[in-house]
Amino acid sequence: MNFASTLLDWYDEHGRKHLPWQNPRSPYRVWISEIMLQQTQVDTVIPYFQRFIERFPDVHTLAQADIDAVLHLWTGLGYYARARNLHRCAQAIVDTHAGELPNDLEALKALPGIGPSTAAAICSLAFNKATAILDGNVKRVLTRLHAIEGWPGKPAVESALWQIAQEHMPKQRCSDYTQAIMDLGATLCTRAKPTCMHCPTQSMCKAFAQGEQTRYPEKKPKKTNPVKHCQMLVIRNTNDEVLLYQRPQTGIWGGLWSLPEIPVEDDPVDYAETTFGPVHKSNTTEHIKHVFSHYTLMIQPVEIWLHDKHTKIMENTGQLWYNPHFPQELGLAAPVKKLLHG
Repeated sequence: MNFASTLLDWYDEHGRKHLPWQNPRSPYRVWISEIMLQQTQVDTVIPYFQRFIERFPDVHTLAQADIDAVLHLWTGLGYYARARNLHRCAQAIVDTHAGELPNDLEALKALPGIGPSTAAAICSLAFNKATAILDGNVKRVLTRLHAIEGWPGKPAVESALWQIAQEHMPKQRCSDYTQAIMDLGATLCTRAKPTCMHCPTQSMCKAFAQGEQTRYPEKKPKKTNPVKHCQMLVIRNTNDEVLLYQRPQTGIWGGLWSLPEIPVEDDPVDYAETTFGPVHKSNTTEHIKHVFSHYTLMIQPVEIWLHDKHTKIMENTGQLWYNPHFPQELGLAAPVKKLLHG
């Protein structure tokens, strides 16, 4: 019996068949789930997916939505470019494809935020096409199965894995096979302490035969990420509203609402008084550590109370007074949400 047949037999008995995007399964729900699942675990995604689908049940409601409403429901999920691209993609699907996700691999890849593996996953899971995927779970399964040397992020290694992935893809039950190989990686062929004794493909696995399961896939070469520091100002007016500003659409936290940031060497009270007028009092609170993929940000929050309402701020584009007790539907940077709502 070959790898695909063995895996499908295992999936029939042990596979995950009750994930929220599987019931009911539609191209739209598959697409939303695949974008959310990029670099994010299933257990984390489930509540986000459920809230998102409740608010945006189809591509038309998503396309017509305000981007702040989309980012609001994405707050805490990270990698916010995914949400911005999701919104743009929904608009493109409505404008270019009459509101229907295309079932063609190249047409999907041409849409914002849909890369080769995500396009293949949509084709396979939603349209039952024989398009292999190469997400993190699949890379781990295949590098162990074939004892593939090298970090999978290297172009040559990734290219070899794409070829192997397609060779294993069966012509029938493509959707089930794609779900099965993802499930195997998520439940048995895990990153640490793989449960090889329960794996249906143990006899085929070269890494297991060598007793080197945890050697594969090889890790990305270590790189020490820099640490950056800033002060984040929680500026409150006499109505206990907090000043927020909208970040640029590109870059870190693109398009989200955040707190004013200043260098650690600057005086926050001087900054507030120069920008907004007399300060009533200020208070420094405990540091917050926020880890990005390429650097760590150490945030020093400083609470500052102004003497008056400063309603004129509302007239400035990209700034607003935010009431944490009656929150607006805004996309907030994760540390900002933590500071304002705990």
